[in-house]
Amino acid sequence: MSKQAGVAVSAAVESTPRRWWALVVLGLAQLLVVLDATIVNIALPSAQRDLGLTDASRQWVITAYTLAFGGLLLLGGRVADRFGAKRVFLLGLGGFAVASLLAGAAVGPGMLFTGRALQGACAAVLAPAALSLLSTTFTEPAERAKAFGVYGALSGGGAAVGLLAGGALTEYLDWRWCLYVNIPVAAVALLGGIALLANPRGAGQVRLDVASALTGCGGLTAAVGGFAAVEAFGWTDLRVLALLGSSVLLLAVFTLLAARRESPLLPLRILADRARGGSFLAVALSQVAMFGLFLFITYYLQAVLGYSPVLAGVAFLPLTAGIVIGSTLLASRLLPRIGPRAVMATALLVATGGMGLLTQLEADTTQVFLTHLLPAQLLLGLGLGGVMMPAMSTATAGVPPADAGAASATVNAAQQIGGSLGTALLNTIATTATASYLATHPSPLSAEKHGTVYGFTVALGVATAILLFTALLTAVLMPSRARWQQRQDH
Repeated sequence: MSKQAGVAVSAAVESTPRRWWALVVLGLAQLLVVLDATIVNIALPSAQRDLGLTDASRQWVITAYTLAFGGLLLLGGRVADRFGAKRVFLLGLGGFAVASLLAGAAVGPGMLFTGRALQGACAAVLAPAALSLLSTTFTEPAERAKAFGVYGALSGGGAAVGLLAGGALTEYLDWRWCLYVNIPVAAVALLGGIALLANPRGAGQVRLDVASALTGCGGLTAAVGGFAAVEAFGWTDLRVLALLGSSVLLLAVFTLLAARRESPLLPLRILADRARGGSFLAVALSQVAMFGLFLFITYYLQAVLGYSPVLAGVAFLPLTAGIVIGSTLLASRLLPRIGPRAVMATALLVATGGMGLLTQLEADTTQVFLTHLLPAQLLLGLGLGGVMMPAMSTATAGVPPADAGAASATVNAAQQIGGSLGTALLNTIATTATASYLATHPSPLSAEKHGTVYGFTVALGVATAILLFTALLTAVLMPSRARWQQRQDH
C-alpha cells in the first residue's frame, strides 16, 4: 500500500490526534482477548470446587476458549473484510461482554463451558478486526512502529497480566470476577470505538466462502482439539488420531479451495509472501514456548515453592515488564533503523538464553527467584516483546484493504494455535519425563516433587530448542533493513 493510499484509507482518523485515542480503544480490546486465555488459570481450582468439575473436565474451562478462538479466527477475519472492520469490532466487543456475564454467572459446568466457548467465538471476530483497524489507521512508518510497539506489548504481556489479575481477583474477591472484569473494560472500549474508529475502505468487496469456512475452521478446531486431548488420552489414542487425521484432511481440502476460489477465506497470496510467512511462523513458534512457560512456572510457584495465587501472579511481573520494554522501547525504535531480520533474530536469541536458564530449576532451593526466575523472565520478556512487535507490523504491512482482515486473522491464529499446541505438546513431554523419573526413584517421599520439577526442566529444554530454531528461521526468512524499507514504500 502506498503512503497516499494509506492516508486515503484512514482519513477519518489520520487527520487528527484522535488516532492515538483509537489506539487506546484497540489496545483495550486486544488486552481482553489475550488476557482471557490465562486469567482463569490460577482461578481454576476455586471454580472446580464451586461447580463440581472433575479432573478430566476442568481442562475445558481453558480449551473451550482456545478451541473457539483458534478455530474461528480465519472466518472472523473474512467477516471483518466483508461487513466492515469497525462494525465487526463493535459487535465482537458486545458479544464478548455478554459471554463473560454468562460464564461468570455459571451454575454448572455446562454453562461455564458454553460461556467460555462464546467468549472465544467473539474474540475470533474481535481480534482480526482490531488488528485490521490498527493496520489501516497507522500507515506512516514511524507512527506505525510506535503503534505496533504498544499493540505488541499488549499481545505479549496480556497473558502475564492475566495471571496476575486472576490471582488477585481469586484471592481477594471470587473466581467469577475473573470473568466479570471483562464487562466494564468491554463497555469502555465499545463506547470509544463508536466515537473514534472509522471503517477502512474496501469493506464489502469480498464474499464469504462457506465451504472454505467449514473446512478451514474445522481443520484448525480439530488440530487444537487433538493436541489438547493428548494430555488426557495419549498420542496413540484413537480419538486423538482421529482428530489429527481429520485436521490434516480438512486443511488439505481448505488449501485446494483457497487455490481455486475467487475470494477464498485465506488468500494464498498472503502466505506466499516470504516475510509475511516468516512473521506468522515466528509468532506461532514463540507462543509455543511462551504458553509452556506459563503452564510450568505457574505450577512451580504454587505447588513447589508454596506461593499463594496472588503472589504467584506478582512473580510474573518481571516478564510483563520485559515484554513492555522490549516491544515499546526497544523493538519499535530499532525496527526502522536495522530492520525486522536483525531485531527478531537477536530478540529470539535473548529469549533462548532466558528459557535455557529455567532448565536449571531445582526442587530444593531458597534463592531460586533471584538466581533463576527473575533474570530468566527479564530475558524472556525482552526477547518475546522484541519478536511480537516487528512480526505483527511486517505481517500486516502492504496488505490491500480487502485482505487486511484475513492477514490480521492469520497473525492472531498463529498466536492462539501456537499457544494451544505448545501447552499440549510441552505438557505431554513434561508428564512423560516425570513418569520416567518416578519409575527410577520410587522410594523417597520427596521423589514426586523432584520428578515434577525434572519433567518441567525437560519440557523447558525443548522450548529452548524451539526458540533457537525460530531465531535461525527468522534470520533466513525476514527482510533486511533495505528490503523492509522498500516494503514500506509500496
